[in-house]
Amino acid sequence: MKGNVRVAVIGLGRLGYWHAENVAGRINSAELVCVVDANLQRAEQVALELGVGRWSDNPNEVLESTDIDAVVIATPTGTHAELIKKAAQCGKSIFVEKPVTLHLEEADDVILTVAKYNVKCQVGFMRRFDPAYAAAKKRIAAGDIGKPIYFKALSRDPSSPPAEFIRSSGGIFLDMAIHDYDLARFLMNSEVDSVTAHGAVLVHSFMEELHDSDQSLTYLRFASGAAGDVEASRNALYGYDIRSEVVGTEGTIQIGSLQHHDLRILTLKGSTHDIVPSFPERFKDAYQLEMKHFIDCILQGESPSVTAEDGKAAQQIAEAATQSFKTGVEVKLKD
Repeated sequence: MKGNVRVAVIGLGRLGYWHAENVAGRINSAELVCVVDANLQRAEQVALELGVGRWSDNPNEVLESTDIDAVVIATPTGTHAELIKKAAQCGKSIFVEKPVTLHLEEADDVILTVAKYNVKCQVGFMRRFDPAYAAAKKRIAAGDIGKPIYFKALSRDPSSPPAEFIRSSGGIFLDMAIHDYDLARFLMNSEVDSVTAHGAVLVHSFMEELHDSDQSLTYLRFASGAAGDVEASRNALYGYDIRSEVVGTEGTIQIGSLQHHDLRILTLKGSTHDIVPSFPERFKDAYQLEMKHFIDCILQGESPSVTAEDGKAAQQIAEAATQSFKTGVEVKLKD
């Protein structure tokens, strides 16, 4: 297509607002045409802040609008499937935050609808676009560490979201660890065959009644014969901590660090450095780069590198992990 891509953002929570900021001011080939939120006052507020002339509390207004090329869906997970399908039917290119759906059985219907209407659909696994993870993928693919045989990842948040969010999030495996499940497939270049997952409530007692956990561990077995483990925690009071490691037959590659700046202070009390304060600081570039990729794919007529099928694959791992956590047994993934 020619000219700028005209975009509407649906859902103006924390992620939706960041996406709107990026589209409005950081991607030259995109134009933010409208913002939508169930809270009309919130939509108006964001529109005024970002200099957008239109706002609404009705997604159908932008989905059915002929002057909008693409939509960014950052609404609660339970709404994703219907919004994706309606957007596809209206011929819009789609960027959707993970997970694609709240229930795995909906994913195939979403994928079929996207294919039927031949629209682009990118899922928001932003870590793939983080410069460190992207560089690691290239080094692994180039054979720098030999054959990958073990994947290790941890995602630690300083605290838990409120109970209202947890109640509709799908749980720690679907809402949080899914990023690491996607990275496992991405970096190991292999599908996951089976999972064994464990979890516990160590700090946030309200999770007991929600049948969720604030500390979890997932053991992965890959089709390639490799193995791995993923820790997800909402108890890292010291800061935001995202790290990964791939062990190969000829070396190991480590990604991520607690250190926020390349600065270390040495005193008589010892050595100290600052810690990554939150994920906006850690993945600011990744969010911008993933949105630029989405816009570039629309302009160049290419398929996004992170598809709805990728979203389904990571969700399948997450649901298997949830099942294993609840039953206490290893769960094999279906083809």
